[in-house]
Amino acid sequence: MRLVLGFAVMAGNAAAQDLPRALSDADFRLVNRAEAELGQFLFYDPILSGNRDVSCATCHHPAFGTGDGLSLGLGDGGTGLGPDRVADPANRPEQRIPRNAPALFNLGAHEFAVLFHDGRIEVDPARPGGLRTPLADDMVAGFASLLSAQTMFPVLSADEMAGHYSENDVAQAVRRGMITGQGGAWDIIAKRVADIPAYSDAFIAVYDHIDSPDQIGFTDISNAVAAFMELEWRSDNAPFDAVLRGEATLPEPAATGMALFYGAAGCVSCHSGPFLTDHQFHAMGVPQIGPGKAERFESHASDLGRYRVTGDAADLYAFRTPSLRNVALTGPYGHSGAYADLRAFLVAHLDPVAALEAYTLDLALLPDLPVDDTRGRADDAAIAAAVTVAPVNVDAAGLEALLAFLDSLTDPNAQAGVLGIPDAVPSGLAVARMPEG
Repeated sequence: MRLVLGFAVMAGNAAAQDLPRALSDADFRLVNRAEAELGQFLFYDPILSGNRDVSCATCHHPAFGTGDGLSLGLGDGGTGLGPDRVADPANRPEQRIPRNAPALFNLGAHEFAVLFHDGRIEVDPARPGGLRTPLADDMVAGFASLLSAQTMFPVLSADEMAGHYSENDVAQAVRRGMITGQGGAWDIIAKRVADIPAYSDAFIAVYDHIDSPDQIGFTDISNAVAAFMELEWRSDNAPFDAVLRGEATLPEPAATGMALFYGAAGCVSCHSGPFLTDHQFHAMGVPQIGPGKAERFESHASDLGRYRVTGDAADLYAFRTPSLRNVALTGPYGHSGAYADLRAFLVAHLDPVAALEAYTLDLALLPDLPVDDTRGRADDAAIAAAVTVAPVNVDAAGLEALLAFLDSLTDPNAQAGVLGIPDAVPSGLAVARMPEG
């Protein structure tokens, strides 16, 4: 992999850059603490999965920057946590989860109005429920926010949480197309939760519209989980935030890295604003590894990205710009997690087409699974053709400076959170936590 050599930028240029404004409470939705505390238990409770062995935290764990530390994870059919997660020989997954687990930081901020790598759900005031999703409009009623609505997808995914077709009642309901209504997948999950007295009592205490366990719905569960994520992973206390508030300056080489980021390296053209994202979609030539996001009846192995949502050829292989908050913690990187290392990913971003040509699978971090992870590489030429950004010249010192600046985006409280990992959950099922020692 070649590093394009070029200019160096002096730190003094940083003062001339137009930095984003500082964040404040006004940027975030208010959170009901009691609702968040209920959501904390649900987030870590495997009862929401078909086989009762996968929780939200399995793929979004604070120890791995609210991801899973893998390029492409294993949900149902996996055992262990993070990079130690492996396929269960007795219930081996059919495939890897098709996309890298995205980080959860700051998703309670008002400006996060589109979610998932392809943006398939977003705020849309013109829709009856105020949200646009791949599901029918009447299915989004009751979700309090976009973040709440996103939880409806993992629990329906065979690869993530539901389990495969004949394994359990949730998976069977999904197979029959029964999602909402009595006996649907969401109803089955809600009844499981409502049947546990500690949960039913908590829901009655938190929500005014619930007077008895039989009134607990899946949307109530989702709303509580979303409240937890909003409280737990608000992250606006990094060294960079002190700079934005005018309270500090960055040391070298981070100061030079900031000058590069907001200047000659052009990073700010996509990573703009206080969360360092434009919330738009760009084709950046990230290699396609793993199964690719596609319907099971589709034959292609490449992930077509935003095109799957819009049908616009201009969106082929384009993916949402991620926020760079806590980026040093959130690897692997790219929609397919193709790069386990931030340095390697940054070098690839400087010259995406050259990086795609030189890519090898050893740059990823994948648990053993007897599948062909390179099928999508057949479309490298099309992926490269979709790239519109020109190579950027940064010398070796500039690369180190950019990495130092990215480190300055790490909030020291990011992984600890506010409520942390519970010792136990009301179902009595195992909580995803790192082994002692």
